[in-house]
Amino acid sequence: MLPDGTTLLLCRVEDRRGLSHLCAARSANGIDGWKIDQEPTLLPDPKKFPEELWGIEDPRITFVPELKKYAVVYTAYTRDGPGVALALTEDFHTFERFGVIMSPEDKDAALLPRRIDGNWALIHRPVSAPRAHMWVSYSPDLKNWGGHTIMMQARKGAWWDANKIGLSPPPIETPQGWLVIYHGVKQSCAGCIYRLGLALFDLNKPELLLKRSNEWVFAPEELYEQHGDVGNVVFPCGYAIGPDGDSVNLYYGAADTSIGLATSSVRQMLHWLDEHSK
Repeated sequence: MLPDGTTLLLCRVEDRRGLSHLCAARSANGIDGWKIDQEPTLLPDPKKFPEELWGIEDPRITFVPELKKYAVVYTAYTRDGPGVALALTEDFHTFERFGVIMSPEDKDAALLPRRIDGNWALIHRPVSAPRAHMWVSYSPDLKNWGGHTIMMQARKGAWWDANKIGLSPPPIETPQGWLVIYHGVKQSCAGCIYRLGLALFDLNKPELLLKRSNEWVFAPEELYEQHGDVGNVVFPCGYAIGPDGDSVNLYYGAADTSIGLATSSVRQMLHWLDEHSK
């Protein structure tokens, strides 16, 4: 949400070649009356950034008070698969691009809004076949990254989040910890199902998992979530928290075809997590 109360979505748009760019949509109430940029807001630039050859996707936006800028962490689709890229902006018109900061195959990334022990923290999801877990890495300057540590592992077996998980929107800072909405991928004979769960991590040590839901909390149930370019997918990359500091508008990709809106509250999610975690 912008300082004037406007909700801004930085949407992934796929052109008829199959390559994606990002386009901003703005709404005064976050529900309707959307005004969409007439031209792409952020285009891939393979001449300056060869790693964006096949497009850019799935941005997560974090406002960083220290920088007085928004950090846009997105997927750059390279010749060798998806990598994590970073850009900073003050107004969503001009962008300072850092290029790829996590090499392929890596995605589902977001920056925490403040430093942890003097370093920036990035949550991301590298792939180590056949499984994919959530990691956190640290940097003094947003360019050089280290301290790579697993935050949460995909479960094994028949779980709804077995073998492959990843961050959905950026974490929500609460007094209890970082509240994380994450996706889990269930492999079945009929294909994949993307569903959402909740987890809580320590505020000052994000790799410390405090709670994790056993069950999924949100799943594709509506027709527009079950049928589309990629069926049975709900995949949020962003949210807006209301002026009360509690109500949440969650914006999500539905079957890779449309954007949906679900509502909740921070309080409700924390309560549900208490009841559905070990």
